[in-house]
Amino acid sequence: MVILLGLAVAFFPGCAAVNRMHHPDPGLVFAPGEQPDKVLYQKATNEITHGRYEVGRLTLQTLINTYPDSEYLSKAKLAIADSYYSEGGVSGLTQAEAEYKDFITFFPTAPESPEAQYRVGMAHFRMMAKADRDQTEAEVADAEFKEFLLKYPDSPLIPRVKGRLRQTEEVLGQGEYFTAYYYYTHNAYQAAQSRFQEILDRYPNFSGGDSALYYLGQSLEHLKKGHDAVPYYSRVITDFPLSPLVPQAKERLTAMKEPIPRPTRAMLARAQADATHHVERDWMSRLGGMMSSSPDTSATLFGPVHLGPTSGGGIQVAKGLQTAAPSANATIVATPVSDKSLAPEKPPEATTSPNNESGKATENTPATSQTEAAKPTEPPKKSGHFHFLKKVVKPF
Repeated sequence: MVILLGLAVAFFPGCAAVNRMHHPDPGLVFAPGEQPDKVLYQKATNEITHGRYEVGRLTLQTLINTYPDSEYLSKAKLAIADSYYSEGGVSGLTQAEAEYKDFITFFPTAPESPEAQYRVGMAHFRMMAKADRDQTEAEVADAEFKEFLLKYPDSPLIPRVKGRLRQTEEVLGQGEYFTAYYYYTHNAYQAAQSRFQEILDRYPNFSGGDSALYYLGQSLEHLKKGHDAVPYYSRVITDFPLSPLVPQAKERLTAMKEPIPRPTRAMLARAQADATHHVERDWMSRLGGMMSSSPDTSATLFGPVHLGPTSGGGIQVAKGLQTAAPSANATIVATPVSDKSLAPEKPPEATTSPNNESGKATENTPATSQTEAAKPTEPPKKSGHFHFLKKVVKPF
């Protein structure tokens, strides 16, 4: 009997060790015929769903290490990235980007690869700072969204990516405008001209495009290049027919004895359609926006996406895309941004706040004594040179 007990004590612990070797999680019970890798995957995803991210990631890593040939291998890799993305914060989003890029490298043809690339851009999108702060994260998000459009032109995620790209470039455009207008008000007209021109070239859908056009014309006039300012004043009228800056643009053209163009019916229709999306925020909303660390993308316009030069960051992510120098002294601020599907694309060429209810362009005859010399004008009282920041668009 003693011999039998000794054999039992020696035998059963060995069996337990063998069982743990094949089934690393001793808390799991596998039914006959059940796939251990499937059970591990289901357990891990359940943990992640309930916010137990670390436990879920450890279980997924066990699956990857124990069953390297599992059919759930790619799903496990993606689930790890998703867990970091859901966890959020600077650390979580940074790790999520690395995991998504790792997934794309190992599984480039997987059907989930477009979603992974989209989440790479969204990780930086969620860390974007306000327009008057460091824009490194916005620049990288811009580049990653453009990379998506080049790599996956037929993906059903295209409308969502384009929407996020427009929002990203709205923030970048705001930041550039702050700098450009600062130069303009401090009489550094050469620098202002360069900055305003950069806004128009890089961010054609920027909601303050009418202001950029007008003050680019003003800068050129101060630089004694009045003839070069004509097309920019004309574009304020034709591209933004409902802008409060239209009367000033007409005054400058008349002073220079240049013809005043008329917007096309199609452009007026687009402007009027876009104006229906703009509503004034109450003081509570404006106060909340000032206190929030999230950038304001409420004025984003619905225009065609241009895959021109990326915004910068010194990052080459898309073939044929040039980048600018990186920003210095980066300050990363993680902000929660919902990752919901955006509305379908709307007609392009949206505008600023209307200056009349009918939407019809009317001629305003300036004073005959006005000369051709540049005369800096004060923006309309209700809009100001930051009028594009005061508009909001109805939620998607």
